[in-house]
Amino acid sequence: MLDEIPVDHLRTWIGKEDHQTDIITPELLKRFNATLSGYTKINTKLPLGIHWCLAQPSQTRDSLGEDGHPAKGGFMPPVPLPRRMWASSKIEFNESPGVGIPIEKTSTIADVVFKQSAVSGPLVFVHVDNVYSQDNKTLIQDRQIIVYREPSAFKQTDSEELQNSNDSLSIVPDSTLLFRYSALTFNGHRIHYDHNYTRDVEGYPGLVVHGPLTATLLMNMAQASQPNKTLHKFTFRGTAPTFVDQALTLLIKDQEATILEARNHHGALVMSATAEYKN
Repeated sequence: MLDEIPVDHLRTWIGKEDHQTDIITPELLKRFNATLSGYTKINTKLPLGIHWCLAQPSQTRDSLGEDGHPAKGGFMPPVPLPRRMWASSKIEFNESPGVGIPIEKTSTIADVVFKQSAVSGPLVFVHVDNVYSQDNKTLIQDRQIIVYREPSAFKQTDSEELQNSNDSLSIVPDSTLLFRYSALTFNGHRIHYDHNYTRDVEGYPGLVVHGPLTATLLMNMAQASQPNKTLHKFTFRGTAPTFVDQALTLLIKDQEATILEARNHHGALVMSATAEYKN
């Protein structure tokens, strides 16, 4: 199988850069807060995770793949595997962005890694470093890992009993939340809004909740639980998809809010996260 994935060719994308400029406008801030209202706790002037709304690819319709993402082979390498998932991010918050001031986003392909899974088959992990700066100061550094895989039938995760937590919040993401978050982040991935495509092509039972949306809810909940500290680093890893109109429980596992989880309506883990703070 290794011979069927052109790993050496894909790795020639390492070092490729993309530069974009964007602005957090008062209206973007208002809409972001309105979208998250009732789904998490926010105690910062600028909600965490709003950087994922900035400088998103703005290709025309004929430049998109079947899944609604920009076609591969431009900035992202032409991985010959059709299914895509945002697997994880490692984020460092240095300074909060200013509203109404241009923000530079530099994205770099940092690595391309091939793995063979006994369960999922061939996997290609593309590591992307995103650096957000303003007035020549680095604000946010975000190492994002995208995984590409073969199509496979969806298998529901086994049920688990919810374990004790220091704090928890149960929500039910609906289609309006998913639609509004896709609009805020200019995310065309059809698994978040096109039920027929999601079911018939990608094999999921319902619309998929965005991984970064779940991470955004967790990181703002974590920050709200530590009002005398500032979230400095946040790492998350998605372990299973979660779906529209199904209960999602956000959990803070310890008193210092350094270990967090999201679990689905069966109690199964769908995202794990860690947080570090500074005074």
